[in-house]
Amino acid sequence: MSKTTEKIGSIEGLTVSATVLGELLSVTDRRVRQLAEEGIFKRVSKGRYLLPDSIKTYINMLKMENDIAASGGSNNLDLETEKAIHERIKRQQSEIKLALMRGEVHKSEDVEEVMTDMLASFRSKMMSLPSKLAPLLLNKSEATTVREVLTREILEVLMELKDYNPYDFYGEEYIEYDEGEVDNYEKEENHT
Repeated sequence: MSKTTEKIGSIEGLTVSATVLGELLSVTDRRVRQLAEEGIFKRVSKGRYLLPDSIKTYINMLKMENDIAASGGSNNLDLETEKAIHERIKRQQSEIKLALMRGEVHKSEDVEEVMTDMLASFRSKMMSLPSKLAPLLLNKSEATTVREVLTREILEVLMELKDYNPYDFYGEEYIEYDEGEVDNYEKEENHT
C-alpha cells in the first residue's frame, strides 16, 4: 500500500470530521462534540471542525488545566474542581472574544495584514522619490531649493503613516456598543 505525500503550505481553513479530530487528539467522538458545545472546538458545519483553531484552543485548555493543577491542584481533581476549571476557561474565552468584538484587542493576522500593506505602500513611495524628483532637481543650483523640494515630497509620503486608523485593525467580529447599555445589562444580571 503506497501513499503519496505532498507538501502542504498552510492548514488555515482546513476542516476535519469529528472522528479525525478525535484521533488526532486521542479523544472520543462524544468528547469532540462536548468540547465543541463548550466552545473549545470550532464547528463549521454538522460534523466538520476547523482544525487549526480547534487544536490551538484545545492546547490552551490543556495548558490552563496543567497550570491550575501545578499551582496547588491535585492530580485527582474532583468533579466540582473540574467544573470550576472548565467555567474559568469558558469565561476567559468569552472575555477575549468580547475584547476582540469591542476592538480592545486585535488578531495578529489582522495587524500583520494592515501593517504589511501600509509598509509596502510606504516603501514603494519612498523608492519612487529619486525618479520623481530627479527631473525637478536637475540644474537646480540652490541648496535651499533642493532641500525644499525633498522636504515637501518626503513629508507627503510620511503623511500616509500619520493617518493611522484603528478601525483598520478591527476584524469581522467587531461590534460597537454603548457602555451604558452594558452597565445596565450587568446590573440586571447581578440582581437575578
